[in-house]
Amino acid sequence: MATRAQILIPVVFAAVIIGIVGLISIPSDSKLEAVKFPTGTVKIDDVALQVQIADTEPRRVRGLMFQEQLPYDQGMIFVFDKPDLYSLWMLNMQFSLDMIWFDQDGNVVHIEKDVQPCKTALETMTCQSLTPGTEALYILEVTSGFVDKYNITKSSKLSIISI
Repeated sequence: MATRAQILIPVVFAAVIIGIVGLISIPSDSKLEAVKFPTGTVKIDDVALQVQIADTEPRRVRGLMFQEQLPYDQGMIFVFDKPDLYSLWMLNMQFSLDMIWFDQDGNVVHIEKDVQPCKTALETMTCQSLTPGTEALYILEVTSGFVDKYNITKSSKLSIISI
C-alpha cells in the first residue's frame, strides 16, 4: 500500500510542472498585471459602451484577466483580422461575464450569458474555452447581467463609433 508521501509528492510535482508550462505558454505581453489597452466606443442597439480594445494576439490572450468587475457601461471588444471561429476562456478572471459574438456587419451571431471564471487551481487546470459554431469578427465581453438588463438578443446590432 502506498504511503501518503508517495502519493502527494508526484501530485505536487505535476501541479508545479503544469503551472510552469502554463506561465511559459502565455505570451510575455499578457503576463503583466497592468496591461494598457487602447479604448474606444461602441453601441449595441441604443446602449453606448466605453471599451478596451483587444486587437493584437497578446492583448486578446490577456483579455480581462486580473481586472476588477466592470460597470455596465464598459466592456472589452476583441477585434480580429477576418471572420472565423474564435474562442474565449475565463482563465484568471475575477468576475462572471456575458459574451456576445458579432459578424462583420455587426449582427449578433452568438450569446453566452453568466460565464463563470476559472479561479481555483483545479478550475485553472481544466479551464475550457467557449467556441460557438458561427464565424465572427468581433467579440464583446461585458459584466454578467448586461444581456438581460439591456435585452440584447440575436436581432441586436453592434455599431462601432471609434476603435
